[in-house]
Amino acid sequence: MSILLKRTSIVHNIKVINVGLSSIFEIGDSLSISPRSKAWALQRQFELFYGNEGHFRDPVFTRPLPKPDFDEHVCFVRYNESPTIKVNNIFVTAAAASSVLHIGSTQLIDSESRVKHIRQLLHGQEANDE
Repeated sequence: MSILLKRTSIVHNIKVINVGLSSIFEIGDSLSISPRSKAWALQRQFELFYGNEGHFRDPVFTRPLPKPDFDEHVCFVRYNESPTIKVNNIFVTAAAASSVLHIGSTQLIDSESRVKHIRQLLHGQEANDE
């Protein structure tokens, strides 16, 4: 079991425009952060909705994600000359799709974002990016 490092983070100024889609903006220490996001998007050339479309039973949402297997033991020595982390300015335009903007220490971050995006075009038509 690892020990959460205790350091003080000093940020003079932070400006965040948008945090969405299961994202987290955390100030302070945490043991564990686990944001999750699932999105099912259907884009059609013409507006048409049947009312019963979309489900999260698709394998893109249900199959287990492969996790790395860490079997190496790593030994290191860390010397922090100062007990504080100092930052003058932080500017973030957006944090989306299970991302984490964290000022502080954390022991474990386990993020997951799954998106099924379908584009349906008329037969023989090209997508128009205007």
